[in-house]
Amino acid sequence: MSRASRQLRLTYVDDGLSPSRLEVLAVISRRGSLWPSELAIDEGLDRTMLSRIVAKLEAAGLARRTPDEPDGQVVRLGVTDAGRALYEVIRSGRTGALLSAWGLLAPLEQRKFGGAIPVLETVVGVLEQRNR
Repeated sequence: MSRASRQLRLTYVDDGLSPSRLEVLAVISRRGSLWPSELAIDEGLDRTMLSRIVAKLEAAGLARRTPDEPDGQVVRLGVTDAGRALYEVIRSGRTGALLSAWGLLAPLEQRKFGGAIPVLETVVGVLEQRNR
């Protein structure tokens, strides 16, 4: 799984966006507006590191912090239109790479792989629950 994930990450490489920045952008794009503490817990990131990542994404015009309370002390993270567009490019590239690899499999391999997907989703869900 690690090797497959790495190969998918390599479908989009940008020197200005580290893998951790791309992952944070992806999470914010998929989930919508969320509190930094939620994101830090879900992604297993130190809050200081997350703050640095979000600052870099903001500077690139890909993410934004929006005050969630009148005093502005609590913020929510969101994605900008440019960030959403970039995420769609990345997601489309990864989907295309998977479909291309899928097309090279024999029909029996495709069925086996397709049958494994629900099991992999269950494993990921169990791991997510354990890590919270």
